[in-house]
Amino acid sequence: MTDDAARRPAREGPYHHGDLRNALVRASAQLAEIGGPAAVTVRAAARAVGVTATAAYRHFKGHEELLAAVCDHAADALFDALDSSMKNVPDQADPAATAIARLATAGRAYIEYADRERGLFRTAFCASDIDMHKDVYEEPIFQLIGVGIDALVAVGFMDARQRPGAEFTAWAVVHGLASLIVDGPLADAEAPDREAAVDHAIATVLRGFATGPHAEPYRSTDPNIALPG
Repeated sequence: MTDDAARRPAREGPYHHGDLRNALVRASAQLAEIGGPAAVTVRAAARAVGVTATAAYRHFKGHEELLAAVCDHAADALFDALDSSMKNVPDQADPAATAIARLATAGRAYIEYADRERGLFRTAFCASDIDMHKDVYEEPIFQLIGVGIDALVAVGFMDARQRPGAEFTAWAVVHGLASLIVDGPLADAEAPDREAAVDHAIATVLRGFATGPHAEPYRSTDPNIALPG
């Protein structure tokens, strides 16, 4: 088997009548895993599924519409990784420690997903004419980050007056660091250096959020005082 054949996405199995659209999206996601958003085309998806391009165009008017669907698919996979990571954090005796650990764990899960699924991560945030009209406040990832930050406010770790728009701060930091790891100067960094960068970024965000009445134990900038999570 040639290297090209080994890397070629597996052809989708038979699909049920009426499910061609989802089969095309799944096939396109497989293409994106290898080649990112540039690999997603209607003809390539049709070929992977085993149908004609004409059949595929009955479900997607063109490249932009298919790409938007694959972007949603990739973003959903990222959301699932964050949601699962937060739910797997057990309750701790200190409610603030629980809230901190859940948000920190979500931040790490975001970066780990980006590093593990580089093609899909690039695709999740690729710009398309359709996606440009989305409302960021309705994005599931934005809302999930908001749930984590709301928990910080609820336990008194974060002052409610600092709450508005805090999602953008948290999201910008983890997304920016993920992008540096996937496509930037940290792409070839040693694992310990990348892990240190992740720890520092998340701790910096959390210390910036530590403005509430119950955050005093976590306000120290002493690197030897670790935050939970």
